[in-house]
Amino acid sequence: MIGFLRGKLAKAAPSEVVLDVGGVGYLINIPIGLSDKLHSIGEEEKLYTYMSVSENAVSLFGFLSEDDLSVFKQLITVSGIGPKGAQSILSVLSTDDLRFAVAAEDAKAISKAPGVGLKTAQRVILELKDKLGTVNLAKETQEEIKDSGRADSPIRNEVIEALSSLGYSTTEGYRAVKEAEKKGEYKDVSSLLKEALRYFTD
Repeated sequence: MIGFLRGKLAKAAPSEVVLDVGGVGYLINIPIGLSDKLHSIGEEEKLYTYMSVSENAVSLFGFLSEDDLSVFKQLITVSGIGPKGAQSILSVLSTDDLRFAVAAEDAKAISKAPGVGLKTAQRVILELKDKLGTVNLAKETQEEIKDSGRADSPIRNEVIEALSSLGYSTTEGYRAVKEAEKKGEYKDVSSLLKEALRYFTD
């Protein structure tokens, strides 16, 4: 197995890169969006990798952190989720967002990944809820995303419900509200909702 590769970035596309390691170009599949976080072409890059071996192909999947790789490995243990499916999920959800989604039992957020239906998303939650490292999330955070009726944050909960009615998942709504709250205190639903919507447009 190849644990990681370090070399010059020779090519970067939305879903794959080529890493020049000692004159050998390794084609590595990556989650969409990761290429924006990489160094410039010609500069040194390090990717933690997983090698997938099937009857028809040998493929490499790469990630910037060991945590991302670990979550990827957990995803491919789920029945019906292969390396491409795991890559698809991590293209629409960061590892932290996936942890939020699993903790909140938010199958809608997970099913937004191309090729991942609602039943498969529910299976991800069922099989990973005790394995994905949600224990690393603060206890208060887990309670907040599970308990939409929490009395001490009625404005927040109304905004999350409003975002849900607009088509956003509970996890997306929670993330947007949390980011908005970092910028200040809001005493009414409309002002918090307006700021939360910026999360999806900025």
